[in-house]
Amino acid sequence: MNLTDTLPSALEIASLRDMPGLRHGFFGRAGGRSQGIYTSNNCGFGSSDARETVAANRAACAARLGLPGLVTVNQRHTPKVEVVTAPWPAETAPIADAMVTNVPGIGLGILTADCAPVLFADAKAGVVGAAHAGWRGAFEGVIEATVTAMVGLGAARGNIVAAVGPCIGQASYEVGPEFVARFLERDAAFGRYFANPKDNGHRDFDLAGFVADAATAAGVDAVIVTGRDTCADEATYFSYRRTTLKKEPDYGRQISVIGRV
Repeated sequence: MNLTDTLPSALEIASLRDMPGLRHGFFGRAGGRSQGIYTSNNCGFGSSDARETVAANRAACAARLGLPGLVTVNQRHTPKVEVVTAPWPAETAPIADAMVTNVPGIGLGILTADCAPVLFADAKAGVVGAAHAGWRGAFEGVIEATVTAMVGLGAARGNIVAAVGPCIGQASYEVGPEFVARFLERDAAFGRYFANPKDNGHRDFDLAGFVADAATAAGVDAVIVTGRDTCADEATYFSYRRTTLKKEPDYGRQISVIGRV
């Protein structure tokens, strides 16, 4: 594997980039080796892309950030958080939807294709975290669980910076009345996350806003939202919903990574 090739670029958040000893990036679909519907930086082993190609793409992302390697979890839309003390092979990745660590040299990678990747850091405590927040995981508390796990490693809620990465935008995320009802039954104030009501009872859901507010409610003082719509921006991002609407057979996953050096 030759990592001297052109490495993929990543979206960075200034408040995270400026933290000493921290590396992070929200990678898109460009700059990798995959072909066809996976063009080109597909980092998801869960796709039907060639495994060796996906491995090369992931290694290139880690190299871009100057990290020795990265770990991912077997994401299932749960609130489960894994405390990472050492890397594991992708084949034995635990079932979880978030990771935290205070160990340098480990990149925490979150795979998405419309769900929200959320990267966390408390530079003072040397603790980082990453979460996969689809609507179900966010609804079940994955953001709060991630912050709590970081606190368990020595982080302070008020010192944590969280960045909500590219995900499906509200204008692209039409949901049915049952979906809306589930949220309103939990809290009538959740109605603020739904807009553009339609005659069939459908509305547009603000996933990024819901996730960002969950971080704020968990005590995170600084929350940044990138505002990038993965479904609308086909040139830059993979999207499960776009793939479904186009009736394509499969889709790639982009990766978002954070780690200490």
